[in-house]
Amino acid sequence: MSNQDELLRIEGIRKTFPGVVALDSVDFDLRRGEVHVLLGENGAGKSTLIKMLSGAYQPDSGRVLVDGEEVRVHGAQDSERLGIATIYQEFNLVPDLTVAENIFLGRQPRRYGLIDRKRMEAEAAELLERVGVSVSPRARVRELGIARLQMVEIAKALSLNARVLIMDEPTAVLTSEEVEKLFSIVRRLREDGVGIVFITHHLEEIAALGDRVTVIRDGKSVGQVPASTTEDELVRLMVGRSIEQQYPRVRAAVDDGSGTTLLTVEGLTRDGVFHDVSFEVRAGEVVGIAGLVGAGRTEVVRAVFGADPYDKGTVKVAGSALRRHDVNAAMAAGIGLIPEDRKGQGLLLDASVEENLGLVTMRAATHGGLVDLKGQRAAAARIAEQLGVRMAGLGQHVRTLSGGNQQKVVIGKWLLADTKVLILDEPTRGIDVGAKVEIYQLVNELTAAGAAVLMISSDLPEVLGMSDRVLVMAQGRIAGELSADEATQDSVMALAVSTPTTNSVTAVEGSRGH
Repeated sequence: MSNQDELLRIEGIRKTFPGVVALDSVDFDLRRGEVHVLLGENGAGKSTLIKMLSGAYQPDSGRVLVDGEEVRVHGAQDSERLGIATIYQEFNLVPDLTVAENIFLGRQPRRYGLIDRKRMEAEAAELLERVGVSVSPRARVRELGIARLQMVEIAKALSLNARVLIMDEPTAVLTSEEVEKLFSIVRRLREDGVGIVFITHHLEEIAALGDRVTVIRDGKSVGQVPASTTEDELVRLMVGRSIEQQYPRVRAAVDDGSGTTLLTVEGLTRDGVFHDVSFEVRAGEVVGIAGLVGAGRTEVVRAVFGADPYDKGTVKVAGSALRRHDVNAAMAAGIGLIPEDRKGQGLLLDASVEENLGLVTMRAATHGGLVDLKGQRAAAARIAEQLGVRMAGLGQHVRTLSGGNQQKVVIGKWLLADTKVLILDEPTRGIDVGAKVEIYQLVNELTAAGAAVLMISSDLPEVLGMSDRVLVMAQGRIAGELSADEATQDSVMALAVSTPTTNSVTAVEGSRGH
């Protein structure tokens, strides 16, 4: 490789925060026209590294070189001037502005001192066409789905004439079809000479898209390998050990598979969203819900938890019917929900680990108007240790934890509440392979203790690997139920793309007990 091919080099970067060494002598380089994958567990230091390149953090020591010249990146303007653009997991877009206004925010073309809307929209249309997305420059961002928001972010980066594009978990919320479209765009950008830093937890994406891989573990760069490296070796580099079983489901010993029914859902209907949904979940089992995006999976479990209303039907816990649209009643009955959006709905980001872990049990720990803070603190410390939450201390703000550790906190608050039925909606999205296995082990512990788990996941291998039974939804209805032995990728997808009828629901009811 000639020096002219190298766009970016990081040498010996070190960054510390109070009580934590986030990065320790990290090296990384990026060449023109390559996809360099940055791989590591949650909390390994990846986010800190890219925030340094975007100017959000300053290194304590080490050097950043662009085109062979040492640079200082003190903020977003420096980053843009150097041709570095970052697309974060949480999109940096203004919902009430148009697509064109977002792409050129703060840099709108002007004519006679006024914003030249015609030129701005024309240039935005060219950028959108370049990334292959069919959306009007005049559309409001709030009207767009996740996949199109991703493409708008890429168009925004291209408007900056970015030569270095950093993509942080860009496929985490995309369907397989949308992922393929994104990959086509990334390959096109690579052909145009753009250097791309690609962060992902989906190991299968690395060989499909990457050229090289740098692995970070515990804040140190532990190796640089070709993208063709086996997944087993990548996992070993990431976590420092081999993971023998990716989906370590231990099925509870329930007599003839007919354990106590903890959750019963009968005829649940919300007009235009889901219709006549019926199923049961028994003590000691994991029931997976599979289906395409938009099938109604999340809407159903939010209704079960009381977070959203429904028009007809019944939800029972251990045989007792719950009041509709009443979260407190669901919680009192022993239902817990790990929501799809853990940051927006599952956590108080500016509160501490201790405060978040005690959210569900605070009412029970309150006597005479006073909270038993000592008891809450002891319980939080116990569960944090049990879950292996990586933190500086219980007082650390949850916002500063890695994604995997945030998810452990969300799960931990329900473990403290002695939950009977735990609903997991996309429980491992954006989480590394090591943390995933830890969460699967928690699921095993819950079911071994007699709890019931209802799990939604768009990761089909995860559903197949961890479920005792699989319910498949299509167009707001349950299209079928499959036992663990019957469930394969082909059988699940065949139901997911089917057109369900009333008969298919009856067939599901008749198949219970598999």
